[in-house]
Amino acid sequence: MQSKITVKCFRVVVAGQETELLIGMKNMGEQSVNVLAVHASVHLPFDHRMLVQNLSVVSFKNASVPASVQATFPYIFAVSKFLHPGTFDLVRTITYEIDQQPYQNTFYNSTIEVTEAGGFVTLGLALIVLLGLWVRFQLQFLSKKTKKITNVEVGTRTVDASMDEWLKGTAYTQSQSSKLKKKK
Repeated sequence: MQSKITVKCFRVVVAGQETELLIGMKNMGEQSVNVLAVHASVHLPFDHRMLVQNLSVVSFKNASVPASVQATFPYIFAVSKFLHPGTFDLVRTITYEIDQQPYQNTFYNSTIEVTEAGGFVTLGLALIVLLGLWVRFQLQFLSKKTKKITNVEVGTRTVDASMDEWLKGTAYTQSQSSKLKKKK
Protein backbone atom coordinates (compact mmCIF):
# COMPACT_ATOMS: atom_id res chain seq x y z
CA MET A 1 0.00 0.00 0.00
CA GLN A 2 1.24 3.44 -0.82
CA SER A 3 -0.30 6.38 0.94
CA LYS A 4 0.75 9.88 1.72
CA ILE A 5 -0.16 11.34 5.08
CA THR A 6 0.10 15.05 5.83
CA VAL A 7 -0.62 16.84 9.08
CA LYS A 8 -1.52 20.42 9.89
CA CYS A 9 -0.01 20.95 13.31
CA PHE A 10 0.31 23.75 15.81
CA ARG A 11 3.80 24.13 17.22
CA VAL A 12 2.53 25.65 20.49
CA VAL A 13 0.19 23.59 22.67
CA VAL A 14 -1.42 25.01 25.82
CA ALA A 15 -1.35 22.56 28.74
CA GLY A 16 -4.83 21.36 29.68
CA GLN A 17 -6.56 22.76 26.58
CA GLU A 18 -7.73 20.79 23.57
CA THR A 19 -5.79 21.08 20.34
CA GLU A 20 -7.09 19.84 17.00
CA LEU A 21 -4.90 18.34 14.30
CA LEU A 22 -6.13 17.74 10.79
CA ILE A 23 -4.65 14.61 9.29
CA GLY A 24 -4.74 14.45 5.52
CA MET A 25 -4.29 11.06 3.88
CA LYS A 26 -4.02 10.29 0.20
CA ASN A 27 -4.36 6.66 -0.80
CA MET A 28 -1.94 6.16 -3.68
CA GLY A 29 -2.41 2.36 -3.65
CA GLU A 30 -4.72 0.18 -5.67
CA GLN A 31 -6.91 -1.04 -2.80
CA SER A 32 -9.22 0.71 -0.36
CA VAL A 33 -7.78 1.61 3.07
CA ASN A 34 -9.96 1.43 6.20
CA VAL A 35 -8.71 3.87 8.83
CA LEU A 36 -9.33 2.43 12.29
CA ALA A 37 -7.77 4.89 14.73
CA VAL A 38 -5.23 7.61 15.34
CA HIS A 39 -3.33 8.05 18.60
CA ALA A 40 -0.36 10.03 19.83
CA SER A 41 2.14 10.21 22.65
CA VAL A 42 4.41 12.84 24.16
CA HIS A 43 8.10 12.02 24.70
CA LEU A 44 11.16 13.79 26.02
CA PRO A 45 13.00 15.34 23.06
CA PHE A 46 16.42 14.05 24.09
CA ASP A 47 15.29 10.46 24.79
CA HIS A 48 12.34 8.90 22.96
CA ARG A 49 12.37 5.96 25.34
CA MET A 50 11.06 8.32 28.04
CA LEU A 51 7.30 8.46 27.59
CA VAL A 52 5.76 11.56 29.18
CA GLN A 53 2.10 11.03 28.32
CA ASN A 54 -0.08 8.80 26.17
CA LEU A 55 -2.74 10.91 24.49
CA SER A 56 -6.27 9.94 23.52
CA VAL A 57 -7.09 7.37 20.87
CA VAL A 58 -9.58 8.54 18.26
CA SER A 59 -11.42 5.67 16.61
CA PHE A 60 -13.09 6.00 13.22
CA LYS A 61 -16.08 3.96 12.12
CA ASN A 62 -16.54 3.33 8.42
CA ALA A 63 -13.59 5.56 7.51
CA SER A 64 -12.64 4.12 4.18
CA VAL A 65 -10.30 5.83 1.74
CA PRO A 66 -10.67 4.40 -1.78
CA ALA A 67 -7.71 4.17 -4.15
CA SER A 68 -6.49 7.52 -5.55
CA VAL A 69 -8.66 9.48 -3.09
CA GLN A 70 -7.67 11.98 -0.42
CA ALA A 71 -9.41 12.23 2.98
CA THR A 72 -9.00 14.40 6.10
CA PHE A 73 -9.43 13.15 9.67
CA PRO A 74 -9.61 15.29 12.82
CA TYR A 75 -7.56 14.38 15.86
CA ILE A 76 -8.31 16.24 19.07
CA PHE A 77 -5.99 15.87 22.05
CA ALA A 78 -4.96 17.68 25.22
CA VAL A 79 -1.70 17.38 27.11
CA SER A 80 -1.99 17.26 30.89
CA LYS A 81 -2.55 20.59 32.62
CA PHE A 82 0.15 19.50 35.08
CA LEU A 83 2.79 19.08 32.37
CA HIS A 84 5.49 21.67 32.93
CA PRO A 85 6.19 24.11 30.09
CA GLY A 86 8.90 23.10 27.69
CA THR A 87 9.77 21.38 24.44
CA PHE A 88 8.53 17.84 23.81
CA ASP A 89 8.26 15.43 20.89
CA LEU A 90 4.78 14.53 19.68
CA VAL A 91 4.62 11.14 17.98
CA ARG A 92 1.43 10.27 16.05
CA THR A 93 0.45 6.85 14.83
CA ILE A 94 -2.34 5.71 12.52
CA THR A 95 -3.87 2.24 12.56
CA TYR A 96 -5.52 1.02 9.37
CA GLU A 97 -6.33 -2.16 7.53
CA ILE A 98 -6.16 -3.33 3.95
CA ASP A 99 -8.08 -6.49 3.05
CA GLN A 100 -8.76 -6.98 6.77
CA GLN A 101 -5.03 -7.10 7.49
CA PRO A 102 -4.14 -4.53 10.24
CA TYR A 103 -1.21 -2.12 9.85
CA GLN A 104 0.23 0.58 12.02
CA ASN A 105 2.30 3.53 10.82
CA THR A 106 4.00 6.31 12.77
CA PHE A 107 3.30 9.09 10.37
CA TYR A 108 4.44 12.22 12.08
CA ASN A 109 7.09 12.92 14.67
CA SER A 110 7.53 16.59 15.52
CA THR A 111 8.50 18.97 18.29
CA ILE A 112 5.88 20.95 20.19
CA GLU A 113 6.20 23.74 22.73
CA VAL A 114 3.94 23.27 25.76
CA THR A 115 2.95 26.49 27.53
CA GLU A 116 0.98 27.20 30.70
CA ALA A 117 -2.72 27.94 30.38
CA GLY A 118 -2.45 31.37 31.99
CA GLY A 119 0.98 32.25 30.62
CA PHE A 120 -0.18 34.95 28.20
CA VAL A 121 -2.67 36.42 30.69
CA THR A 122 -0.03 36.60 33.41
CA LEU A 123 2.45 38.22 31.04
CA GLY A 124 -0.15 40.76 29.94
CA LEU A 125 -1.04 41.69 33.52
CA ALA A 126 2.63 42.03 34.45
CA LEU A 127 3.22 44.37 31.51
CA ILE A 128 0.21 46.51 32.47
CA VAL A 129 1.43 46.78 36.08
CA LEU A 130 4.92 47.74 34.94
CA LEU A 131 3.50 50.36 32.57
CA GLY A 132 1.36 51.80 35.38
CA LEU A 133 4.35 52.04 37.73
CA TRP A 134 6.44 53.73 35.05
CA VAL A 135 3.70 56.31 34.34
CA ARG A 136 3.30 57.00 38.07
CA PHE A 137 7.05 57.51 38.45
CA GLN A 138 7.13 59.86 35.47
CA LEU A 139 4.23 61.93 36.84
CA GLN A 140 5.87 62.20 40.26
CA PHE A 141 9.15 63.19 38.68
CA LEU A 142 7.55 65.90 36.54
CA SER A 143 5.37 67.30 39.35
CA LYS A 144 8.24 67.77 41.79
CA LYS A 145 9.81 71.19 41.76
CA THR A 146 13.45 70.67 42.30
CA LYS A 147 15.03 73.18 44.60
CA LYS A 148 18.70 73.76 44.34
CA ILE A 149 20.18 73.81 47.80
CA THR A 150 23.21 76.03 48.17
CA ASN A 151 25.50 75.72 51.13
CA VAL A 152 26.32 79.03 52.72
CA GLU A 153 29.17 79.27 55.16
CA VAL A 154 28.25 81.39 58.14
CA GLY A 155 31.60 81.62 59.80
CA THR A 156 32.58 80.99 63.41
CA ARG A 157 30.75 83.86 65.11
CA THR A 158 28.04 82.73 67.46
CA VAL A 159 25.11 84.84 68.48
CA ASP A 160 23.89 82.67 71.31
CA ALA A 161 25.74 83.41 74.52
CA SER A 162 24.99 79.99 75.96
CA MET A 163 27.12 78.48 73.23
CA ASP A 164 30.16 80.28 74.57
CA GLU A 165 29.78 79.23 78.22
CA TRP A 166 32.63 76.82 78.03
CA LEU A 167 34.90 79.66 76.93
CA LYS A 168 34.31 81.82 80.07
CA GLY A 169 37.49 83.02 81.58
CA THR A 170 39.60 82.45 78.48
CA ALA A 171 41.28 84.95 76.19
CA TYR A 172 38.46 84.51 73.66
CA THR A 173 35.75 85.83 75.98
CA GLN A 174 37.96 88.71 77.08
CA SER A 175 38.56 89.76 73.45
CA GLN A 176 34.82 89.50 72.69
CA SER A 177 33.90 91.72 75.65
CA SER A 178 36.45 94.33 74.61
CA LYS A 179 34.99 94.37 71.07
CA LEU A 180 31.49 94.91 72.44
CA LYS A 181 32.72 97.88 74.58
CA LYS A 182 34.33 99.52 71.54
CA LYS A 183 31.09 99.30 69.53
CA LYS A 184 29.13 101.16 72.21
